[in-house]
Amino acid sequence: MIILFAPSEGKRSGGEYPSMNNTSLVFPQLYTKRLEVISKYEEAVDTGDYFALNELFGLKDENEFVRYKIPFDKAPTMKAIERYDGVAYDYLAYPELSPLEQAYLDRNVIIFSNLFGPIRAGDFIPDYKLKQGSAIDSMAPEKFYKKHFTDPLNELIGEQEVLDLRAGFYDKFYTCSRPPLTLKFLKEGKVVSHWAKAYRGVVLKAIAKNKVSSFNDFMGIKIDGLSISEIIKTEKKNEIVYTIG
Repeated sequence: MIILFAPSEGKRSGGEYPSMNNTSLVFPQLYTKRLEVISKYEEAVDTGDYFALNELFGLKDENEFVRYKIPFDKAPTMKAIERYDGVAYDYLAYPELSPLEQAYLDRNVIIFSNLFGPIRAGDFIPDYKLKQGSAIDSMAPEKFYKKHFTDPLNELIGEQEVLDLRAGFYDKFYTCSRPPLTLKFLKEGKVVSHWAKAYRGVVLKAIAKNKVSSFNDFMGIKIDGLSISEIIKTEKKNEIVYTIG
């Protein structure tokens, strides 16, 4: 089973691995395509004034810009799943998992980076900042990656089932060729947002611990704090509605 996951606005700085190259990311044959986006980003970072960088990064303090001005060919890297440190990643608690559980996530999770496009959780990326939905010199990364990476993603997924844990925005990067399994989280009858991020991390952690390989496997695991209230099947997706509590 392949799990689709969103990135986070927050990133950990630094890294212990060499700078990014054409072997750092899934689909090495398309690295030159990624460079089209990366080059525009680096040019914007190099030449942008305060207002342009504020729009690109979504930051208010000009002193914070320095962190993101290290050229990628000199910047250290770390695994994408360790680079991101938002709510979902906090609840996933990747460093606390066993090596086998981490290897499962590295291989089976595809994260949709606003800058780098679809990458494996175990791919190595530098520190960066790009506000969700920001254009880079009039280029919309989500449209670019959907155009050039949909077919390779379909080939990678093949006949495997897909659990789509992304936030809605990331549908713009890729639409599954077959109906995926999606999740919705309710608390007191209302759809939640912050807690949805947290429980996506909780769900992913449970999947890793159980080495889930299919929808049937997934339906058989118990996830703390969640109970299934409804399963909705449509032409576009199969959705499990969870109640929190």
